[in-house]
This record gives sequence, C-alpha cells and structure tokens, in this order.
Amino acid sequence: MKRIIQCFVLLFFIISCKETYKPRANIKISIEKFKLNGTSIRAIEIFKDTSVVYAGSIGDIGIITASGKIQLAKKMVADTIVPHFRALATTKNTIFALSIENPALLYKYKKYSINIVYKETHEKVFYDSMKFFDEMNGIAIGDPTEECLSILITRDGGNSWNKINCENLPKITEGEAAFAASNTNIAIIGKNAWIATGGLKARIFHTSDMGITWNVYETPIIQGKSTTGIYTVDFYNNKQGIICGGDYTNKFGNYANKALTFDGGKTWEVVSENKAPKYVSCVQYVPNTKGKDIFAVSTNGIFYSKNSGRDWEKVSDEGFYTIRFASKNTAWLSGNEVIAKMTIQ
Repeated sequence: MKRIIQCFVLLFFIISCKETYKPRANIKISIEKFKLNGTSIRAIEIFKDTSVVYAGSIGDIGIITASGKIQLAKKMVADTIVPHFRALATTKNTIFALSIENPALLYKYKKYSINIVYKETHEKVFYDSMKFFDEMNGIAIGDPTEECLSILITRDGGNSWNKINCENLPKITEGEAAFAASNTNIAIIGKNAWIATGGLKARIFHTSDMGITWNVYETPIIQGKSTTGIYTVDFYNNKQGIICGGDYTNKFGNYANKALTFDGGKTWEVVSENKAPKYVSCVQYVPNTKGKDIFAVSTNGIFYSKNSGRDWEKVSDEGFYTIRFASKNTAWLSGNEVIAKMTIQ
C-alpha cells in the first residue's frame, strides 16, 4: 500500500509539472496616476525589481517607488542644452539615459554622480532605444548617419561606448530608420538582440553574440511611408517573439501591424489583421505566463491578449506610450506628463 501511495504521489507530481499555463479568462485593471508636469515620457524601465525609473523630454530623470514615492528627480543640462530623452537602460545600481538629437548625449547616473559617457555630433544623429544584455554589455541604437543603423556598444558596464563601423553591419535601405516611440526597438534574450526598423522598409536586425555579427530579416508589417513600420518588438524566449506598429498618422487604419515569429525572427506571420489594436507603440510579454499573456499600448488605449497575440481585447481607453512589467500582476506605464502604476486583478 505504501508503495502504491508513493507511485500515486510521483505520478501526480509529474502530471502537475507538465500542466500548461491557463491564461486568465477575464481581467480587470486599476490604474494609479502620478502627474509630472511639462514632460513627455517615452522611456521607462523597472528598477530594483518594483520601482520604475523614467527619462523625459525636458532632461528629467526620476525614480518612483512601488508605494508611489518619488525617490529621485533630476534635470540634466549640458551647457545650454536640455536633452530630450527617449532611450533609457539600467544595470543593478546605475541608470543610463540617451538623448535623441544633435548632439547625442549619453548620461550615466550612479550614487548621486552624473557623467556624460558618450557624445556624438552629427546633423543626422537621432538615438531611439537602449538596453543591457548583462551588467557589463549594453547596446543603443539610432537612425543611420551613414549606410547602416547607428549602433553603440559597451563592454565595461557603460563607462565607455563605441559606435560599430558600418563595415561590420548590414546596410540600411533608403528611407529605413527606427522609431523613438517607447524605448522598445530592442529586445534581448541572453546574448541575442533583435532591433526593429520602420519607414520605407520594416525589418528585424538580429545578433546572437551581443553585437559582433548580424543578420537581417524581412517582415510583413506595413511599410512604404516614413511613418509606417515596426514601432516595438519583444521576445518571450530565443524563438518566440512579437512585433507591432502601424502608421502613426493613421492610428485607426486597417493594415498589417502585428506579427509573430517562432523561429527567432527569421519568418513572421501577420495576426489579428484589420482588428484592434490598430496602431501600437509598445508591446510586452507578461512575465510568468508562458508567452501567452501580452499587453499592447498606444494613445488608443490598453489592449490584452491571452493567446500569444493572435486575438486582443481592449481593457482601457487610457492612452500611454509605453509599458513595463514588474510582476505578473503589476506594470508601470508612461505618457504625456504622466507615470502610472497598473494592477491586474
């Protein structure tokens, strides 16, 4: 009898381990807003697990804790230049913010010390997004100043940054660039990074070795105008990913603006075509949901998918630029003059 019970327990354990994730049938969200006057915020990241760090359009960098306390609020000024931030990244104890326009200024903030660790002067300079692979290796991407995307790499934890020579990158096509809509032009899994472009061409640039070698893949996302293409990319693992975008000037138009990959970005399948959400500025997988739960945001509202992005439902009319998840049930959002904390019930 004892042996039978042991076998039953073991069988139950094996079956339990193999159970697939069951998405939430219905969700409700609540949103707590924090007003930040005079700034437009397109760059946020989770910091210290539950807090959010933000960088805005008036040179402002700040941290808001899970309880809503503003822990840090600084404004950067270089000579008379007020940097407009749309790219932001963090390591364990350090914040990096990169401005969009000429000159591009990359700030490093750590323990009340602020330094400019990279500066680039060029009439075409425009940086869109940045992210770290790990504590030492990071990447930032921007529009082309020559025949390739502008890609910066750090190998020393952000103390110094170097721009990759175009000889070592795929060539950009005429009218192809990137959008600084939500600091999500880059997705990272392990040593892999995927970079999304738009404009006259919408493609995915992929590196499997933290920026040493590159491949580029075509996508079926709407393209052909300066305002069309991929605005955001996210990956659940090194095979499954999602891209979203559309046309910023036609945010309710019908077009191919959402696509999935299950082979690491080599091929893409358009999903939910001609259905909401139409224009998307940011898409993110919900952690600990087996790649099933996804949220997408734009100024059109907040949208939720429980089947990996194939179908969507609108859960709020509140408009935001970007979203990041601190946990399965908590996310931070940002928009024009606002940071918000979203709780999923």
